[in-house]
Amino acid sequence: QVQLLESGGGFVQPGGSLKLSCAASRSIFSFRSMGWYRQAPGKQRELVAVISTGDTINYADSVKGRFTISGDNAKRTVYLQMNSLKPEDTAVYYCNVKDIYNYWGQGTQVTVSS
Repeated sequence: QVQLLESGGGFVQPGGSLKLSCAASRSIFSFRSMGWYRQAPGKQRELVAVISTGDTINYADSVKGRFTISGDNAKRTVYLQMNSLKPEDTAVYYCNVKDIYNYWGQGTQVTVSS
């Protein structure tokens, strides 16, 4: 069993930045992948960014050039740096890690509005 604790969400104006953190209860190097998803009201959960085995990184087209995913194994934490935020980035953001199971964080709200 893996516990994931997310933090860093909040309210920001368009063009602003936020950094999300996801602290895992064990080494993040043990996972096949670690990433961030988001779900806006009335929409399906979608992939935002993911780091997979071999340090392969993929981003949703909508966030390329604005968001950066990274990991710090010493802190057992995965980060999502979000810059140039837009109102359409408003959603609940979920941390996800996978080994032979799929683990989700509790979600953190990000609201981008003027």
